[in-house]
Amino acid sequence: MIIFYTVCLVLVILSMVGLLYRVWRGPSVPDRLIALDAIGVMLISSIALLSILFDTPFFIDVILLIAIMSFIGTVSFSKFIERGEIIERGSDS
Repeated sequence: MIIFYTVCLVLVILSMVGLLYRVWRGPSVPDRLIALDAIGVMLISSIALLSILFDTPFFIDVILLIAIMSFIGTVSFSKFIERGEIIERGSDS
Protein backbone atom coordinates (compact mmCIF):
# COMPACT_ATOMS: atom_id res chain seq x y z
CA MET A 1 0.00 0.00 0.00
CA ILE A 2 2.95 2.33 0.58
CA ILE A 3 3.91 1.99 -3.08
CA PHE A 4 0.41 3.09 -4.10
CA TYR A 5 0.60 6.22 -1.93
CA THR A 6 4.08 7.01 -3.21
CA VAL A 7 2.92 6.71 -6.83
CA CYS A 8 -0.06 8.95 -6.05
CA LEU A 9 2.26 11.51 -4.47
CA VAL A 10 4.52 11.52 -7.53
CA LEU A 11 1.52 11.98 -9.83
CA VAL A 12 0.22 14.87 -7.74
CA ILE A 13 3.64 16.54 -7.84
CA LEU A 14 3.84 16.08 -11.61
CA SER A 15 0.42 17.67 -12.01
CA MET A 16 1.63 20.59 -9.88
CA VAL A 17 4.48 21.08 -12.35
CA GLY A 18 1.95 21.26 -15.17
CA LEU A 19 -0.08 23.80 -13.22
CA LEU A 20 3.04 25.88 -12.59
CA TYR A 21 3.49 26.05 -16.34
CA ARG A 22 -0.10 27.30 -16.64
CA VAL A 23 0.58 29.97 -14.02
CA TRP A 24 3.73 31.04 -15.83
CA ARG A 25 2.38 31.02 -19.40
CA GLY A 26 -1.37 31.34 -18.88
CA PRO A 27 -3.19 33.09 -21.69
CA SER A 28 -5.19 35.27 -19.30
CA VAL A 29 -5.28 36.31 -15.67
CA PRO A 30 -8.36 34.20 -14.76
CA ASP A 31 -6.60 31.11 -16.16
CA ARG A 32 -3.64 31.84 -13.93
CA LEU A 33 -5.94 32.29 -10.95
CA ILE A 34 -7.60 28.93 -11.56
CA ALA A 35 -4.17 27.31 -11.85
CA LEU A 36 -3.09 28.88 -8.54
CA ASP A 37 -6.24 27.58 -6.87
CA ALA A 38 -5.60 24.11 -8.29
CA ILE A 39 -2.01 24.27 -7.00
CA GLY A 40 -3.44 24.95 -3.54
CA VAL A 41 -5.65 21.88 -3.82
CA MET A 42 -2.73 19.77 -5.04
CA LEU A 43 -0.58 21.02 -2.18
CA ILE A 44 -3.26 20.03 0.30
CA SER A 45 -3.56 16.58 -1.24
CA SER A 46 0.20 16.06 -1.31
CA ILE A 47 0.48 16.98 2.37
CA ALA A 48 -2.38 14.59 3.12
CA LEU A 49 -0.55 11.83 1.27
CA LEU A 50 2.62 12.62 3.22
CA SER A 51 0.61 12.43 6.42
CA ILE A 52 -0.58 8.97 5.42
CA LEU A 53 2.91 7.85 4.44
CA PHE A 54 4.47 9.08 7.69
CA ASP A 55 1.50 7.77 9.69
CA THR A 56 1.12 10.97 11.68
CA PRO A 57 -1.88 13.25 12.27
CA PHE A 58 0.27 16.36 12.83
CA PHE A 59 -0.09 17.58 9.26
CA ILE A 60 -3.84 18.11 9.63
CA ASP A 61 -3.30 21.59 11.09
CA VAL A 62 -1.06 22.51 8.17
CA ILE A 63 -3.67 21.24 5.71
CA LEU A 64 -6.39 23.37 7.33
CA LEU A 65 -4.17 26.45 7.35
CA ILE A 66 -3.26 26.07 3.68
CA ALA A 67 -6.92 25.50 2.77
CA ILE A 68 -8.03 28.66 4.56
CA MET A 69 -5.24 30.76 3.05
CA SER A 70 -5.93 29.37 -0.43
CA PHE A 71 -9.64 30.15 -0.15
CA ILE A 72 -9.08 33.70 1.09
CA GLY A 73 -6.45 34.33 -1.58
CA THR A 74 -8.65 33.03 -4.38
CA VAL A 75 -11.68 35.06 -3.27
CA SER A 76 -9.72 38.29 -2.82
CA PHE A 77 -7.84 37.94 -6.10
CA SER A 78 -11.08 37.17 -7.94
CA LYS A 79 -12.67 40.25 -6.44
CA PHE A 80 -9.65 42.31 -7.46
CA ILE A 81 -9.90 41.06 -11.05
CA GLU A 82 -13.62 41.80 -11.18
CA ARG A 83 -13.77 45.22 -9.49
CA GLY A 84 -10.21 46.49 -9.32
CA GLU A 85 -10.23 46.78 -5.53
CA ILE A 86 -10.33 44.33 -2.67
CA ILE A 87 -11.64 46.44 0.20
CA GLU A 88 -14.52 48.70 -0.71
CA ARG A 89 -14.51 52.07 0.98
CA GLY A 90 -17.83 53.54 2.03
CA SER A 91 -18.95 56.90 0.65
CA ASP A 92 -19.68 58.18 4.18
CA SER A 93 -16.66 60.52 4.19
